[in-house]
Amino acid sequence: MSTHLSAQNNIATVEGRIIDKSGNPIPHATISRSGNHGSTEANDSGYFKLEIPSGIMITLSYDALNYRKERHNYLLNRGQTRAVVISLNSQVKRLRDVKVTDKKNGRDAAIITLDPNKAKFNPSPIGGVEGLIKTIVGSNNEMTSQYNVRGGNYDENLIYVNGFEIYKPFLVQNAQSEGLSFINADMVENIKFSNGGFQAKYGDKMSSVLDVTYKKPTENGGSAYVGLLEQGLHLEGISKNKKFTYLIGGRNRTNQNLVKSQATQGSYLPSSSDIQGYFTYDAGKNWQIDLLGNYSKTKFTFYPQSLQLATAVISPLYTSEINANFAFEGSEKDKYSTNFVGLTASKKVNNHLNLKWSLSHYGDRETQNSDITSVYSLSSSDNAYNQDAADVIGSGTNINYSRNNLKIDVWTAQHNGSYKKGNHYWQWGALIERQKVNSYLNQWTYLDSAGYSLPNNTSGNFQLNDAMYGDQSFVLTRTSGFIQDNIQWGDSSSFLIQPGVRYNYNDLNKQFLISPRVTFSYQPKNWKRDVNFHGSVGMYNQPPFYREMLRYDGSLNKNLKAQKSIQGTLGMDYQFHMMSRPAKWTTEAYYKSMTDVDIYDIDNVRIRYYGNNNAKAYAYGLETRLFGELVKDAESWISIGYMRTMEKINGLTNTTYQNAEGQTINSQTQDKQITDSTVSNAGWFRRPTDRRITLGMFFQDYLTTNKNAKVYLNTIYGSNLPYNVPGSTKYRNSLEIDPYFRVDIGFSTLLVDGSKPHKSHSPFRTFKHIWGTVEVFNLIDRSNTISYTLIKDYSNNLYPLPNRLTPRLLNFKIIAEW
Repeated sequence: MSTHLSAQNNIATVEGRIIDKSGNPIPHATISRSGNHGSTEANDSGYFKLEIPSGIMITLSYDALNYRKERHNYLLNRGQTRAVVISLNSQVKRLRDVKVTDKKNGRDAAIITLDPNKAKFNPSPIGGVEGLIKTIVGSNNEMTSQYNVRGGNYDENLIYVNGFEIYKPFLVQNAQSEGLSFINADMVENIKFSNGGFQAKYGDKMSSVLDVTYKKPTENGGSAYVGLLEQGLHLEGISKNKKFTYLIGGRNRTNQNLVKSQATQGSYLPSSSDIQGYFTYDAGKNWQIDLLGNYSKTKFTFYPQSLQLATAVISPLYTSEINANFAFEGSEKDKYSTNFVGLTASKKVNNHLNLKWSLSHYGDRETQNSDITSVYSLSSSDNAYNQDAADVIGSGTNINYSRNNLKIDVWTAQHNGSYKKGNHYWQWGALIERQKVNSYLNQWTYLDSAGYSLPNNTSGNFQLNDAMYGDQSFVLTRTSGFIQDNIQWGDSSSFLIQPGVRYNYNDLNKQFLISPRVTFSYQPKNWKRDVNFHGSVGMYNQPPFYREMLRYDGSLNKNLKAQKSIQGTLGMDYQFHMMSRPAKWTTEAYYKSMTDVDIYDIDNVRIRYYGNNNAKAYAYGLETRLFGELVKDAESWISIGYMRTMEKINGLTNTTYQNAEGQTINSQTQDKQITDSTVSNAGWFRRPTDRRITLGMFFQDYLTTNKNAKVYLNTIYGSNLPYNVPGSTKYRNSLEIDPYFRVDIGFSTLLVDGSKPHKSHSPFRTFKHIWGTVEVFNLIDRSNTISYTLIKDYSNNLYPLPNRLTPRLLNFKIIAEW
């Protein structure tokens, strides 16, 4: 792919291949023009193409990880094409930071490359790498690092760090108790993201892949930041003999400033901390040993006191326009701790063959304890401030109780390799995984309205709501693997196809899966415009893990089969000039057909599955994005998407009632005599993630008199979502969550510039940079809804009360690098 440097025809072209001294291609090398006027990236086979101005001397730099940078001068005539072969010498060296976000390699379909440095300044309550992802895919919860992609839920996203799959805690119910993401942005070198149609080399899930690589230091250094929400420190270095490198990071986060501003008043004591380490050792004879480790601990303690809610919900099934006052007693105490260790040994056998072996262990320990009693009273909206008992339309008591414990251990052993010969670049992998799960659940809710236990029954027996009981364990062995070829036809502006196939088998449900996939890209050679076409088609199956197996009653369906999908994508990338600066427009259409679907409900970040393969579903949509510099050297982007996803539940029916006059009536709301009824198939329902319209925008600017004083604007919009009554398919899609709209803004200024000379006694002489930032979250102070609380009045009418997300908040942060 190439970057246009002029909107006129006074251009020439440099194209060719980047190789090492043995003639092997160097994939993803960076080719850049001096003065930061444009760049491109070589594909998997080392090919590249770059357009430059003609008639003047141009310097191009060729740079790649672990290779010495080369510079070459070119003076070409108008329309001239120079074919080159650039050979780089090996050197232990850190790849320079990528400037352009979403600079997708035109030869690597469905992959978006992000700049990790933007994670430091992107104004977002969660920050980090996931904060960048959300501006691309959209999100309806600023308090979680999880995200939905193209109609999928949180469990359908793959996350890799240095080739190891990463898991999150499974029992978390509210984003306010979630804790830190595994990914430490200060340790990240490269970020690749695929929002669908990904290659066979990636695993068995249905929505997206986030592939993160931690950096290998080339010098001693570090960074630190201190903010109201989070604090962090990282250190990196290399030994004198250049054989050993280390990268260590620690973080501490407290969401207290976020959660204390929520509607429920009380004492919030959230805390989360982690420590990570990444170590590499050059063992000689082309062997390298890598070690990645992480330990994370999260505590959430909550003593609720009071809550006032009001609603004006529009729904055909539920009454609206009420106010509710709650008083609480009791507390919630949750603990989540995870640990991970992964060891890798890699060998470069020769110039064509590379081999890698890995061992890892993931441990998860989760405990939830809650004893909370709430007493509530309901009044009509006209009497919101009238405390006269005669105006009260309902009152009652709720008791929420839980004693949940979960222990998960996952051991993996895997092998990966690659072989390059001619126009073929083969990749393969095999993995064996052992999962051990011990689950103890004891959770229930007791509802009392006006002295009567709900649900009311004539037997007089005590009944509970939302009861989950289970004391179960299982051991599962899973084997999986893939083989994939990357075939390059023609020269650097031709055709690349990446066919591959995955397999997956586990001994718990005895299911063997085959997932063929193929991706392709094509860049017409002789077109005047820099356009690249890409697409994919394949099968994407998702074998169940613990949460998919867990039913509403707490039992586990150990025979649950994988959810299956056939997916196709087709897209185009176009690079051009906008206001004489490089810009890029991408668009992609997609379709997913899903079978053996395990339906679910989403309540905040809690996903509740029904534990059955009893539905089918589909999703389709169109996404388009524009990337460019509205102001010079400050890239911004806007992303717009349309999506529809629906599901049909096997055997689910609707009953229509008629009275004596033949009129259709609702037996739930109308007191009329029923004389006839008709049963019909319930048809298609919106899935819980059916957000039709999404918009994300990231904007940068700076003062014309001082480029080190910058502003960052982050905007996310999403249209309404359906909300299901938890555990009930009868009233599916009975409620809606209002559209989500949020604007966050950040201001930063460079306090210390290490490139300028400092006096020998200055305490800042060793710093590269010190930045100060001020962030305003939810600038427009919109009350976004994440879920509903359902309560009843004297007449057993059910009222949905919206649970709101965070209001406007202020955050300060200092960032230092040395």
